Amino acid sequence: MTKKWASLAVACLATLLLSLDLTVLHLALPRLVADLGASATELLWIGDVYGFALAGLLITMGNLGDRVGRKRLLLIGTVAFGAASALTAFAPSPELLIAARALLGVAGATIMPSTLSIIRNVFTDPGERTAAIGIWSGMSAAGFALGPVVGGLLLDRFWWGSVFLINVPIMAIVLVGGLMVLPESHDPDAGRIDLPSVALSFTGVITVIYAVKEAAHQGPGHADVLVAGVVGIACLVAFGLRQTRLAAPLIDMRLFRRRAFSASIGTNLLAIFAMMAMSLMFAWYFQLVLGWSPLQAGLATLPGGLSGAVGGIVAAKLINPLGRNGVVALGLGMNAASFLYYSTLGLELTYPVMLGAMLVGGMGVGLAFTVNNDNVLATVPAQRAGAAAAVSETSFELGGALGIAILGTLLNSVYSGILQMPAGIPGQAAKESIAGALSTAESLPPEQAGQLIGAARAAFVEAVHITSLTTAAMLAVVAVLALVGLRGVPKVIPEEVLTRAHS
Repeated sequence: MTKKWASLAVACLATLLLSLDLTVLHLALPRLVADLGASATELLWIGDVYGFALAGLLITMGNLGDRVGRKRLLLIGTVAFGAASALTAFAPSPELLIAARALLGVAGATIMPSTLSIIRNVFTDPGERTAAIGIWSGMSAAGFALGPVVGGLLLDRFWWGSVFLINVPIMAIVLVGGLMVLPESHDPDAGRIDLPSVALSFTGVITVIYAVKEAAHQGPGHADVLVAGVVGIACLVAFGLRQTRLAAPLIDMRLFRRRAFSASIGTNLLAIFAMMAMSLMFAWYFQLVLGWSPLQAGLATLPGGLSGAVGGIVAAKLINPLGRNGVVALGLGMNAASFLYYSTLGLELTYPVMLGAMLVGGMGVGLAFTVNNDNVLATVPAQRAGAAAAVSETSFELGGALGIAILGTLLNSVYSGILQMPAGIPGQAAKESIAGALSTAESLPPEQAGQLIGAARAAFVEAVHITSLTTAAMLAVVAVLALVGLRGVPKVIPEEVLTRAHS
């Protein structure tokens, strides 16, 4: 194995762990209701604050890597991620767990753009670059799939904190491997980081996400939703205007004039939006509707993620016959078709049929992500890879966080609206979520418990139907937009053309 492929292996291992950490907690959410007494709102924050922190800081950290060195920043982030994982594992309350997850996100923000920018700098041949990004995307998809499996294995034997403690030895391997094989690279002409831009980007991203989340939960007319929305949009507009006046901007706003860049960013955001919602939905459906153990639920979702890894690897081979726009549109269409099937799920499941839908949807995600990530990196020269990777990963993490916030809230809201509480059974927790209903049922007489569990599971299945149909419609629209938006993007873009285009 040459040194550049060894560098790819280290980058993929770090990416695998970061992706795993986005989904490994989903199976533990029912345990958190029982062990920490987390409310439905706290559960959503526990699930998505990691992605919020990542999204808010990725642009800053991507630019920081371009300046101080991608290898150096990745190794610093690796140490910080291991330490934050240990803190998260032993959090004694929902509030402290949310704070610890936020620290994990800060540490993860130093790692994610560094892995992709290292690949961009190591693999200068266009064909090898696309193949390497395909492998990297495959490992990211595998992380989503392995999260529930790893979580299930650990939760069957240990407490919920073990799903975070497992990060520590893996990050130790990344640290040692990175010290040995990763090359150092940076942009010698990057200039200083503009601190006002850092503040504007972070504040804008976080407050917009908060506004969207709370609008779905409290309604768009709530005072703090309106304030957060106005502040967030104002900060992002001010950030964009400031970038056009800086000699060394955090984001070169001219990149968004290129369809290959802007269309890829947008489709990636919406695709991961759907993927994260699916992961959360399945974690609850398998455990709380079908009554499967965490390990069974994790194993049931594994084939879909592994199919995504396969899609990432074969995507490069489909670019020539289908074109870049065709591959992305095909992938999104396959994912939309899988959600159409999910809208037919019931209280009983024929798993082999569902397996086919998961394989189709997973491969579609792998196809779309690989080509979109390659499009983004192909837009800039190697020196600015960190900034471009940060924009791509910001859309990725922002989409994941919004997927949990919006579709997760839609799932719970529809459930609450549909649930018909049996007569004589009190409890607001049962109306908030299916996990709360099952927890309430544990303290009821057998007959009343059975009535509540039956009503809660039926309501949740109906919520899954509505959420799945909504997601399928969104993905179908995005597939058409990708087919048009990426039309004409060259199948192979030589390095010298990239450099001339950027200048």
